[in-house]
Amino acid sequence: MTRILGIETSCDETSASVVVGAGDDVAVQSLVILSQDIHRVFGGVVPEIASRAHLTSIAPVVERALDEASTTLADLDAIAVTNGPGLVGALLVGVCFAKGLGLARRIPVIGVHHMEGHLFATALEHPDAVPPFAGLLISGGHTLLLDVEAWDRYTLLGATRDDAAGEAFDKVAKLLGLPYPGGPHIERLAREGNPTRFRFSRPMLRSNARVDDDDYYDLSFSGLKTAVMQAARGVNLDGARADIARGFQDALIETLTEKVARAVKARGRRRVVLGGGVACNRSLVAYMREALAPMQVEVFAPSPRLAADNAAMIARAGLFHFERGERSPLDLSAYATLPLPGLVAA
Repeated sequence: MTRILGIETSCDETSASVVVGAGDDVAVQSLVILSQDIHRVFGGVVPEIASRAHLTSIAPVVERALDEASTTLADLDAIAVTNGPGLVGALLVGVCFAKGLGLARRIPVIGVHHMEGHLFATALEHPDAVPPFAGLLISGGHTLLLDVEAWDRYTLLGATRDDAAGEAFDKVAKLLGLPYPGGPHIERLAREGNPTRFRFSRPMLRSNARVDDDDYYDLSFSGLKTAVMQAARGVNLDGARADIARGFQDALIETLTEKVARAVKARGRRRVVLGGGVACNRSLVAYMREALAPMQVEVFAPSPRLAADNAAMIARAGLFHFERGERSPLDLSAYATLPLPGLVAA
């Protein structure tokens, strides 16, 4: 059995986790997540504040994760740490801490791609959420539609051409006068909304679309955001806020579901795995499960704790790479943008 300490500091959560296992049989022994609520005051993450908060939090967070797992540094086989993509200053805190700890205690360090971590997250709770499957990663900074033939063999089918799904939620929430982060607030408000009052167009869903079209799998939410802005300006917002939220969320959910359905049909998959912060949107998960059920496709989604940025998913991905004999060099660095490892040609 392999024991991995995971560290995640890509944005505004300082997280550490210990996982133990082999292959796809992996158990989470501890998971500590410290969120930085101060960013709510500014309506978004302030990179400098995030980096400084990580500096003061990372040591006690790691210590707490080890304590909760009844583990010492001597018990660890490796340390997995997010090294991109994300906020460079925030990432550097985690990377430097992991490298220093690894060097001092002679523990191997493995750099992990943040979005690959999200791919692994759902399998920590659902043993069947393993390849092959169609994967949809939806977060504040990324929206990726992947065909996952095996771990480390990913075909990128589509991606957002502008706003990510989570970013769209945050921007629309701001337009509607809702707090940051916007996703949970829009979802709650949308439950009270009239689904027929505002029907926004579903972006990039032409009825005559063909699988070889360059936008067949791609996504775009900037036009939807603009439509919401125009609708909000044309009405008394106090009496229309819930209806606009419902119209926006329905449009986004139906668009994501149709793109996933296209991937499932084209690739012949029977499993869909969701990952990222937006994956804990219950309306999205319920709609997608209902829509794909006639195709005998099962949809797996993580709990809110594992949908958010967390170190358990980083440790899980790190365990996979550790078992393949991979180790990161001492010059491991942090990157704001980083290609997803394991990409294969479509």
